[in-house]
Amino acid sequence: MGQAAAVTMPIDPRNLNTLWASVLVESFVQLGLQTVVICPGSRSAPLAIAFAEHPAIEAIPILDERSAAFFALGRARASHRPVALLCSSGTAGANFYPAVIEANESGVPLLVITADRPPELRQCHAGQAIDQLKLFGSYPLWQTELALPACDLELLRYLRQTVQQAWQQAQRGGPVHLNQPLREPLAPIADPITQAWFEQQWPGDDFFAALPIAAPTLLLQQALPPLPVQGIITVGPIAPADPVTFVQAIARLSRHLGWPVLSDAVTPLRQFADYCPLLISGYDFILRQSHWRATLKPEAVLQIGELPTSKELRLWLAEQTCPRWIVAPRPDNFDPLHGPSHSLPVTPEAIAVPDTIAPLSEYHRQWQQAEATVQTAIAQHLAAAPDLTEPLIARLLSQYLPDQTPIFVANSTPIRDLEWFWLANNKQRSLYCNRGANGIDGTLSTAIGIAHQNRPSVLITGDLSLLHDSNGFLQRSRLQGHLTVVLIDNSGGGIFELLPIRDCGPSFEPFVATPQSVDFAVLCQAYGVEYQAIATEQELIKSIQTLPTTGIRVLHLLTNRRHNAAWRRALFTELAAIPCED
Repeated sequence: MGQAAAVTMPIDPRNLNTLWASVLVESFVQLGLQTVVICPGSRSAPLAIAFAEHPAIEAIPILDERSAAFFALGRARASHRPVALLCSSGTAGANFYPAVIEANESGVPLLVITADRPPELRQCHAGQAIDQLKLFGSYPLWQTELALPACDLELLRYLRQTVQQAWQQAQRGGPVHLNQPLREPLAPIADPITQAWFEQQWPGDDFFAALPIAAPTLLLQQALPPLPVQGIITVGPIAPADPVTFVQAIARLSRHLGWPVLSDAVTPLRQFADYCPLLISGYDFILRQSHWRATLKPEAVLQIGELPTSKELRLWLAEQTCPRWIVAPRPDNFDPLHGPSHSLPVTPEAIAVPDTIAPLSEYHRQWQQAEATVQTAIAQHLAAAPDLTEPLIARLLSQYLPDQTPIFVANSTPIRDLEWFWLANNKQRSLYCNRGANGIDGTLSTAIGIAHQNRPSVLITGDLSLLHDSNGFLQRSRLQGHLTVVLIDNSGGGIFELLPIRDCGPSFEPFVATPQSVDFAVLCQAYGVEYQAIATEQELIKSIQTLPTTGIRVLHLLTNRRHNAAWRRALFTELAAIPCED
């Protein structure tokens, strides 16, 4: 990122707006922008045309602003590059809000550009004019309103420098917001005055030479503080740009300290299991057992990024009084437990430790024993489970999806089933999730953004998450790549069957579980999406072992949320009662 683009677009001086818009776009291109998602509208037309006609920009038109924003989020998440997002004035930008929140909470670089009415058309009922200043509250890392376009070299330099500032702020990991007021004419109508000014005043390509080529990021190294022998490493949901280097860094820390690694399912660690022999996947089940819960108390915790999804782990950590060192380069507070935590503001790769192997301690041996016991018990229960229970679906996906498959996981039950039942492997897959705000907004659109220009990809989702974002299917014709949607349809919000709210009485079904009566085969037909009903384990295995290369496909699996919740609760109860060796 940051290197000058190979293709330069001639500046368009047909009128004031085309001049201003083409300078803005070329500035972004020179800084490294490659992709922009454009929602239709009139006020944003000068910017939309400038982006769409630039030969170095991939411009993607998407009708639904909320869907567009989550597509951009997915594209930025998978590419680890800022993606621009453009809309017209009025409530169009308000539909970006959920994705802006997610981008902030999960550190995804988004460049949000909203076109706006000029000041004289605000607060006078001119139509399609709302207060767009600080539209997204405190969620952008940085935000500003740009000046109105003008034939003024000093103001064009200001525009160039403001674009540079927006780019640099987005590279910190999060959203930025530029609000651009525009006067008419919004169409590229010729204006002799602007053209004459351009011929006399424009300095040529030298204008963009002032944009600096970013220097390589320096990896500031951090030494570990003195730590006790008996500790653990936790790794929360994360999709690093270089998963191999990330896994190697965690494995080096684990070997040096002799500490087990408790890794969330949505990290590279469970997909590169051979790199980290001290990996523990079944900690949620382990910590449901009172003996292990008491025996395995650590003397210190090294927390990488956020805490894992597991509620059992969080409750157990909240009981501990030992220090917790949090490794995270972002300056956020990553301690929702408000315990004795200390910040190490670096990436795991930047922690300097020798590549030595600590002796295996009795503490770690106990973790290994607990891990082997619960994994054996889980395998036995899954082998005896009815065909295509939800936990078995998660286990089968972990076993049979192709190597290196990008996978996006919806929130609620799917991500928890991955946490509990996803088998550690060496298939080097990339897993993603929107865990910043823990919502179901934009699930399908984010997954399509991840699949775009990527390997054949997979979305694992429930029925409500998919229906909440079914407009994402409108992007089918624009998708360069393939997405298989594994639709686990349990007729409502399955996660609520695992919570005390399930006992709230007759209000539970219509107001909490909220089952819908959509025919998914007909829905897919309406959007031109391939549909396949899956009824058996063998049908699922056959359909996922090899993925198509283009289009969108829905694999529809009907399940019973009450039966699946009862199955999980029975497993939790039995694992909590497993006898332990002294």
